[in-house]
Amino acid sequence: MKLQICKAHHIPGLPLPLFSHTVEAGFPSPAEGYLDETIDLNQLLIAHPTATFFVRVMGESMNQAGILPGDVLVVDRSIEPQNRSIVLAVINAEFTVKRLLKKEKKLFLAPENSSFSPIEITSETDFKIWGVITYVIHKAS
Repeated sequence: MKLQICKAHHIPGLPLPLFSHTVEAGFPSPAEGYLDETIDLNQLLIAHPTATFFVRVMGESMNQAGILPGDVLVVDRSIEPQNRSIVLAVINAEFTVKRLLKKEKKLFLAPENSSFSPIEITSETDFKIWGVITYVIHKAS
């Protein structure tokens, strides 16, 4: 999976309307809600502004995790990666997004697509984690 790194600029807040009621994803219900507050997507998506950047996804290796070509990923460099975190990594000078797996003292970068194989990280592997993926932004289909 190749990524296009997008330079992040500090964008002033843009509060948008937020309905006070939730929306049913099942059977429709009469509209009861009214605007009670606003929400700023910067505040919602970015916990650590100085450590956060965005990348655009190319490729299909993470599609079963809901990460599709053209999606924008929110990457936070200040979060310590844990087992099963989805991370942005550099392996042998190439960026990739994969799930970090620790199994029996071994480390793997695992795709979320059965057409791709996990990559074992060994002491000889040129490897670095750039950050943890905190959000995936994509258009609804």
